[in-house]
Amino acid sequence: MAHEPNFRNKDFGRIWRDITPLVSSGDLSFANIEAPVANSIDWNTYPQFNMHTEYVEEAIKAGFNVFSLANNHTNDQYLEGIKETKKYFDSREGIWACGVKDKSEASLTYKIIHKNGWKVLFVAVTEILNRKDYSSYIDYYPSTEKKRSQLVRELKSLQESSKCDLFVLSIHTDEAEYVLKITENHRSFYKKLIEECKVDIIWANHPHIVKPFEETAASTFYTQGLGQKERKAFIMYANGNTISAQRTNPQFTAPETNRDYTGDGLIIKMKATKKSDGSVILSDYQPHLITTYITPSWQFVIKMLDDDFIKTLDRAEIVNWAKYLTERKKIMEKVLNP
Repeated sequence: MAHEPNFRNKDFGRIWRDITPLVSSGDLSFANIEAPVANSIDWNTYPQFNMHTEYVEEAIKAGFNVFSLANNHTNDQYLEGIKETKKYFDSREGIWACGVKDKSEASLTYKIIHKNGWKVLFVAVTEILNRKDYSSYIDYYPSTEKKRSQLVRELKSLQESSKCDLFVLSIHTDEAEYVLKITENHRSFYKKLIEECKVDIIWANHPHIVKPFEETAASTFYTQGLGQKERKAFIMYANGNTISAQRTNPQFTAPETNRDYTGDGLIIKMKATKKSDGSVILSDYQPHLITTYITPSWQFVIKMLDDDFIKTLDRAEIVNWAKYLTERKKIMEKVLNP
């Protein structure tokens, strides 16, 4: 995201500096762009965002190369913002993005990513928009029974025709913001997508806070001479914010305050392996907690939420942040292991 405090300081590279080794270590690194990206329109903050390409370019330099463009802020700058966003991402070599369309009522967009001998299918949809203007230019599937059934049919057809090795679905959810509880409505819907559409990784977001993730049994299948095998899938219910300015006023003496959860996020690194029978195994899940730290010059930058950074703050005698993040780390670890 890009609130005014994020884009006021123009040293955008500094935002990503500390997590660049992690992000760039992946073959594919996924991020959600929660705003139009339109240089012809002024920068704008909440409630109708707009960012410029130089902000995104620094995220790309950090290693992000696959982007979801479908979320509740996609049409904040109406059709001009949608079209300019799509034009920019279409022009970027070696970058994959989907979620917005060239034409009204066009088919669901998707990307086939060929990387290191793999064929990855990527789709990004949103269940929610803040306004309905030009929604037909967005991969928008409201959380009604009719539209969910339509999405299942379309994803199933796409998966069958693509013959992909790995299917990743980004879904921006219609649920309450800042609420830690996983809704049973979404849990059961994701299981349906995994079972019927053969989605391997569901990457959900919207609440601006971190929720637990899980590996789940997806289905069983039969392989020649090897008998019955079980397919596994992976669900991220919400990974919170990477960069934002939703936590502008950290509650140093009350770190469990509701709004303070918006300053922390989660990056999950995982490994996919192709087996000789054609199945894909997801493994080596490595959750990395991150936090938005406000520097003395009031720049918002991303730091690893770990003991090393907390010790650095303590040595620098930035005691309020050291104590605060010590407690935030405990809180986030409890979120991930309820």
